[in-house]
Amino acid sequence: MALPIEDYALIGDRRTAALVGRNGSIDWLCLPRFDSDACLAALLGTEDHGHWQLCPVDEFTSERRYVDGSSVLETTFTTADGVVTLTDLMPRGDGRADVVRRLTGVRGTVRIRHEWMVRLDYGKVRPWVRRREIGGEHVITAVGGPDQLILRGPRLPVATDHRHNDEFEVCEGDELVFSTTWLPSHVELDDLGDLQDRIRITIDQDEEWASRCPADVPHADVVRRSLLTLRLLTHEQTGGIVAAPTTSLPEDFGGERNWDYRYCWLRDAALTLSSLIRAGYTEEAELWRGWLLRAVAGDPEDLQIMYAVDGARRLPEHTLDHLPGYAGSTPVRIGNGAVEQLQSDVLGEVMIALEHTRTAGRSPDDNAWALQVALVDQLARTWDRPDNGLWEIRGVPQRFTHSRVMVWAAFDRAVRAVEEHDLPGPVEEWRAVRDQVREEVLDKGFDRDRNTFTQHYATTEVDASLLVLPLVGFLDGDDPRVLGTIAAIEADLLRDGLVRRYRTGSGVDGLSGDEHPFLACSFWLVSAYAAAGRTDDAHALFDRLVGLVNDVGLLSEEYDVGEGRMAGNFPQAFSHLALVQAAFDLAATK
Repeated sequence: MALPIEDYALIGDRRTAALVGRNGSIDWLCLPRFDSDACLAALLGTEDHGHWQLCPVDEFTSERRYVDGSSVLETTFTTADGVVTLTDLMPRGDGRADVVRRLTGVRGTVRIRHEWMVRLDYGKVRPWVRRREIGGEHVITAVGGPDQLILRGPRLPVATDHRHNDEFEVCEGDELVFSTTWLPSHVELDDLGDLQDRIRITIDQDEEWASRCPADVPHADVVRRSLLTLRLLTHEQTGGIVAAPTTSLPEDFGGERNWDYRYCWLRDAALTLSSLIRAGYTEEAELWRGWLLRAVAGDPEDLQIMYAVDGARRLPEHTLDHLPGYAGSTPVRIGNGAVEQLQSDVLGEVMIALEHTRTAGRSPDDNAWALQVALVDQLARTWDRPDNGLWEIRGVPQRFTHSRVMVWAAFDRAVRAVEEHDLPGPVEEWRAVRDQVREEVLDKGFDRDRNTFTQHYATTEVDASLLVLPLVGFLDGDDPRVLGTIAAIEADLLRDGLVRRYRTGSGVDGLSGDEHPFLACSFWLVSAYAAAGRTDDAHALFDRLVGLVNDVGLLSEEYDVGEGRMAGNFPQAFSHLALVQAAFDLAATK
């Protein structure tokens, strides 16, 4: 069975990523791209679905850290006989996908077990494995369909019952470097290159980027790790930002709330971009803006809420019935049916992010503004429709209050662009729609008896997304209606002091089961407290939330307070971007 979610760490090359367990096992790896088929899929099944492990044979303890300000992972194993360090990374810059693992003897002698078991197509396909020679070096290759994986190292494991195993001793001062390289199966290599140089170059590049992280925010070290994680989830060539590198890690252990997050939601990507810009990383803005222009090119009516990392539109959802799922949580889903949904809030987040890009001083792009004009004009014709909302409900579409507020935000930012940046557009028309939406929200989305905004117009339920109203400027943070909404959310949605998205018992999402507090929503409450002047409460909650990160500073989507464990896809961009935003909101209260 896979480890607890919090026992994994992330490595990546900004094209794809892997999850490494504290036991030295890589249990999840999609090559060559975030949304490619997994070749190591033990995370959603068993070892037989693919894993690559280097760990002591004897009983051990392990400690982990990222090397300085990098995304290079170092795991130190301690046994009764010695200490050995395992360094894991995915080097960047050569256009191919590699996982590099370096064992270093620190003290004494440690006997190491090495198991390399590749299974293609999410653990379903057993590849053709053989020993070969490339550039005078003996290697093992695994080939299946379009994929080829090459294992190299100072000693290669031996095939036993369709898996490759080895045991050997690492003494103080020893250093052994192994790597797995992905290539298209038709490509032949003459030379595999020098791995040591690539390890140093990767660390140096990461440290240079991390050195620019702001230090004048609370828990600056955790904020820096969150920013590095968001960077790892950004494809370095296309600019697409994935919501998470995993699929089907459950929100409800043993239940059906399992989704594929290896795609680029316009909302999540826009919020990520806003967090990076706020931290001073403005160069990422142009990369993502280019991705946006390519992804949504064409008729504004064809706008989707999400795309593949290269901007592809077709993301059909289906299940992988050969995988038993994490902790028996089925179905395991590939693709995401939410791609067909209407979520009216999305353009609001996009317009806010693009406004941040302008105010950050990045070079203007006439094509980007022309696209925004077309999308806002389309929204003027469609905003009144019921939608599936921020949480992608699979129940009956509703007129969600948060969606309407973000419609207001889309028109508000369009008006600002004309008034403050002298960009062309039908500002009077946009201003009229903006005011109409605002009046409607204040009339139909507000429960006067309880003094709170509601999840949607046809209910008295509340929703954590209402916490963003002051954050996007719809109302001031100390407005009595905002204060009443915060109080209602505290009364209805807090579980052990953390915030759930909504009450699943209302049936609004059309799914069975329950879920745990949603970490991004809890960070929103920090920001809402700060905006409301409740700075002591904001700091106390932020301190508690920061205490939930795992030993290497990562967060999943949700947190099971009762069991003290993470839930949902991991690491989750939404959680980390909300952490960054909350830190800056707290810093602004000084």
